[in-house]
Amino acid sequence: MLDVIGLTPGEEELYRSLVQLTTARVEELVERLRRPRAEVVAQLEALRGKGLVLPIGPEPDAPLRPLAPDVPLGEALLRRQEALEAARAAVTQLTEEYRAGMRRHDADHLVEVITGARVLRERLRDAQNGARVEVLWFCRANPLAMPGQDNVEEFDALARGVRYRAIYEREMLLEPGGLEDIERGVRAGEQARVLDRLPVRLAIVDGRTAICPLVPDRESGEPSAAVIGRSQLLDALIALFESYWRISTPLRSSAPPVDGPAVDGYRPDPDEVRLLALFVAGVPDKSIASQLGVSRRTVQRRLADLMTVAGVDTRPGLAFQAARRGWI
Repeated sequence: MLDVIGLTPGEEELYRSLVQLTTARVEELVERLRRPRAEVVAQLEALRGKGLVLPIGPEPDAPLRPLAPDVPLGEALLRRQEALEAARAAVTQLTEEYRAGMRRHDADHLVEVITGARVLRERLRDAQNGARVEVLWFCRANPLAMPGQDNVEEFDALARGVRYRAIYEREMLLEPGGLEDIERGVRAGEQARVLDRLPVRLAIVDGRTAICPLVPDRESGEPSAAVIGRSQLLDALIALFESYWRISTPLRSSAPPVDGPAVDGYRPDPDEVRLLALFVAGVPDKSIASQLGVSRRTVQRRLADLMTVAGVDTRPGLAFQAARRGWI
């Protein structure tokens, strides 16, 4: 066991024999160990050089006695420990260099930058066609590559059981035909919510790939996007989506249930459901009127009538009662 600090197995056995005998001549050790005399003499010389054996007297064949091992072997052990510590530090440094290199290598594979509206549109379509579990969307106004009405891949994915959760900027509801496009997705099974503003445009597929548009390309002016694979960056984007999902307002289809009892004795008609959906989403009266094709005064009158039915005298109260009673 002492070979780690420079003592060979033969030298260790010879030293142990000398310790057991206390003192011994060369011939006694040769007989005890059953080794050639030259081998024993060579090993004794090695032990003397390591400070473990000392002859008793000046005679060539003087008896030999062992010396305490703690000082010479302790020094060797200390040197060995220092060498091990230096080796451990070197291994630690090499490990950090390896990890840094792998991070740089992985980054090249985990983040891909694509350029061009056509390329971005095709990548979004391919991602949805390959979706198996869930697609998450941050839908900002003025889409860069694919307007909502062009996203037919969503309906195919919904039909095969993929869940869609989308958060829309409120401005999208004010665009001509914007609400109808969103309602079409909701009727197909999409879970939709609305917020005043979203931080980025974003699509996340099955928690394994994110597509996030970047700044326009400097040379071509075309939109660019980062395609992000499994990484801490992707985890952060998923957490960002979930945090905005919790604070956004649900959007529901304007089509009320055909069957089933009315809630609290009252069931809104399709126009009222649509009106309430826009109202709860925070759409201004003027924009609601434009969406419904009526005057602003008509919108205000209908909201006042619904407040009376709900038994409230404030608009926030109407929004609360509409949600509580399941009108939207």
